[in-house]
Amino acid sequence: MEMTEQILTKIRESVRRAKEGAFYRGHFAGIEPEDIRSLADFERLPFTEKEDLRRAYPMGLRAVDEDEIVRIHSSSGTTGTPVIIPYTSKDVHDWAVMFKRCYETAGAGKSDRIHITPGYGLWTAGIGFQAGAELLGAMAIPMGPGNTDKQISMMIDMKSTVLCATSSYALLLAEKITQRGVLDRICLRRGIIGSERWGEKMRRRIASELGVRLYDIYGLTEIYGPGIGISCDRECGMHMWTDYFHYEIIDPRSGLPVPLGEVGEIVITTLEKEGAPLVRYRTHDLTRDLPGDCPCGRPYPRIDSLIGRSDDMVKVKGTMIYPSRADELLAQVDGVSSEYQIMIDHLNGKDIVTLFFETATPDEGGRGNLERVVKDSFKEKIGLTITAKAVGMGDLPRSEKKSTRIFDNRY
Repeated sequence: MEMTEQILTKIRESVRRAKEGAFYRGHFAGIEPEDIRSLADFERLPFTEKEDLRRAYPMGLRAVDEDEIVRIHSSSGTTGTPVIIPYTSKDVHDWAVMFKRCYETAGAGKSDRIHITPGYGLWTAGIGFQAGAELLGAMAIPMGPGNTDKQISMMIDMKSTVLCATSSYALLLAEKITQRGVLDRICLRRGIIGSERWGEKMRRRIASELGVRLYDIYGLTEIYGPGIGISCDRECGMHMWTDYFHYEIIDPRSGLPVPLGEVGEIVITTLEKEGAPLVRYRTHDLTRDLPGDCPCGRPYPRIDSLIGRSDDMVKVKGTMIYPSRADELLAQVDGVSSEYQIMIDHLNGKDIVTLFFETATPDEGGRGNLERVVKDSFKEKIGLTITAKAVGMGDLPRSEKKSTRIFDNRY
């Protein structure tokens, strides 16, 4: 993303605000906002890592007086100490403005009924979808996760027109609606899907079974939450609301910028955030900048759909496995579903990789052929010999939140 003098001015102000908090006073010790006079100066600033934010628990990121904090949100904390993000009234409003912009980009308006399935509480998702819908003037239907039977009943009775969900839960809803034979009673026209990366085959299944147009939404708890970017009707990347933050794409190993159009890790610096400004925060999400202007005419830059996370890469026998590469591989095999799991075990001194995939093919001979095709394709395209196992449709677990694709059982 281009660095203008206006952005530099905003970055200096963000650094000034951040240093009002205990964490950045230490993290940026010896660094003053006035030291940042160029892109090179900015790129010399140290990165902020998630572990840094965990060490700031509970309120070390707070950069304003405590009585200015109106809300907190938190990461799940499933892999360690949770991260607490405090919000001021302005932060809450700015987030809603960005989310309203997401809905408008997806073609939603005041007449829509927005069915919200992501979770509420400390997680940012549900309340972000709701605040944006209310600012839009649409009807919010705040279901939260779970109770799929009730979800479908409310979807029918309330004539929901927009579904907000993770891709995993959108797929589960699509499958259950198809099984119940009630698609003709569903009024959905759009699906706004986020929280995890998803492949093209999964996208086609959800769109086809629900009869909706799908939009990728981007965000993370540390940077407001979902709603900081979304795809448009042209389906050529996600527009990023860069009046609220600056982003970089870096090589996850060297930390240096990648050439335009190459895949790297997205790093974000907030420009407007008050409660917990973040400077050069490593998201570990892998994507690439898309050059040029979008045909839709929006002035905001675009990143490509996420291909995974730099901390989700798994190395087996010297070969890196990304979920996105498995998605792409399976998308090219006829008769194979979008759902899969990769199990990595260490047996008798060797790493063993087993890829389970779903198929509607009922006979053993057909499944055996598919297993051979998948195994050979994995070897050819990824460079690793695996065991491929076909299972029936619906045999792999579904999730109301994010689906785990790779299970590394070696450690």
